[in-house]
Amino acid sequence: PPPPPEGDREDDGGDPYASSASDLPVTRYASEIVEAVRANPVVVVIGETGSGKTTQISQILHRANLSSSSGDNNAPPSSSSTGIVVTQPRRVAAVSVARRVAHEMNVPVGGLVGYTVRFEDCSGRDTRIKYVTDGTLLRECLEDPSLSKYGVVILDEAHERSLNTDVLFGLLKLLVRTRKPTLKLVITSATLESEKFSAYFGDCPVYHVPGRVFPVDIAYASERPRSYLETAIETTWDLHRSQGPGDILLFLTGQEEIESACKRLNERVRDADETECDDAQILPLYAALPPEAQARVFCAPPRACRRIVVATNIAET
Repeated sequence: PPPPPEGDREDDGGDPYASSASDLPVTRYASEIVEAVRANPVVVVIGETGSGKTTQISQILHRANLSSSSGDNNAPPSSSSTGIVVTQPRRVAAVSVARRVAHEMNVPVGGLVGYTVRFEDCSGRDTRIKYVTDGTLLRECLEDPSLSKYGVVILDEAHERSLNTDVLFGLLKLLVRTRKPTLKLVITSATLESEKFSAYFGDCPVYHVPGRVFPVDIAYASERPRSYLETAIETTWDLHRSQGPGDILLFLTGQEEIESACKRLNERVRDADETECDDAQILPLYAALPPEAQARVFCAPPRACRRIVVATNIAET
């Protein structure tokens, strides 16, 4: 499928991918990362939030011809490894990041850049950068224990330490040795657990990439709420009525709470006086939601309409 459709917001021209990749901190470390991967079978990159590690490292390594054991990223698929595979802890992240990278590289999703998640394979023979869930890569290991299609494996968000990721650590530690030097492993994390990762992989080198820091105001409730769900809904609505442009992200614990909150907020939007506040688009986001519904959160809302996303921790990635 193509990247999510553009809206017509005034502040960014409606383009959900308006920010420039060249502004991301990780691009300033591109040459160091490339040289480290060339020289070492395993590299750990600690990238703070907003560094761009998830979308940019795969592109950096592809441009450096590190995705192919033959040294030619345009080589046709053959016995040599010609791809970069990047794991994500959640399905929605794998799909959305693949679309973002495809947009930045000006290619259709499913061509040079693709993704594979459970029940959906949007990749092909020409795919050189593929985003997958960690469970998907684990299943590929069962079918192809040597992961012969790939020259680089990137384990992103390694700090989340899911069971699938931990199993992949063990499998890839052995695989890097048996396929040396044709397989490179890059481990990325947003937290400072570099010593653990480095020690497990034989004291491999660690690179730190700073993130982008934005001003954050923290407001605490003056007293313990009787119902945190009621308080969350009221606070979200008060913010919508009183604050200027900007979207709102409300975290809740599960599908039932999210659907209840969305229903209540939609009722508020429907009953609100147009002179009281702008329109709002209420969007749920949780793992069991169909992919088409999940993708809606990445589409820019209409002009003069605030997007309010009510999500589980799936929105963290």
